[in-house]
Amino acid sequence: MEFVSIRIITSEVARLVEFYERATGARATWATKDFAELKTARATLAIAGTSTVPLFAPGSARPADNHSAIIEFLVDDVDRVHQNLTGFVTDFVNGPTTMPWGNRSLLFRDPDGNLVNFFAPVTPAAIGNFTR
Repeated sequence: MEFVSIRIITSEVARLVEFYERATGARATWATKDFAELKTARATLAIAGTSTVPLFAPGSARPADNHSAIIEFLVDDVDRVHQNLTGFVTDFVNGPTTMPWGNRSLLFRDPDGNLVNFFAPVTPAAIGNFTR
């Protein structure tokens, strides 16, 4: 088994896709007006409209209601990314901070309130956890 994707359900697909395209620099591939994917070397962020939820199970997912998951992206330089996002991202939760486990992290919220972490390993142990 291989983990390949996380999907965000939103009531405003185009707005959220535009946000992630700008924040990550990745371009989305649209399958329908209610489904797009941003692919990176390691995983895919899928963004789907509320109209897709009944295809799985009616009422099984609600937009803008995440209170437990953090969407994480590996970046080269957290401080540079923070500078680039300042003025665009409106809800920084935490500025660049080096975590006890050795990652430098930047935590913010997307327009639907989902937590997003851009991080880079900075200690030898943390760097050892990632191969590029």
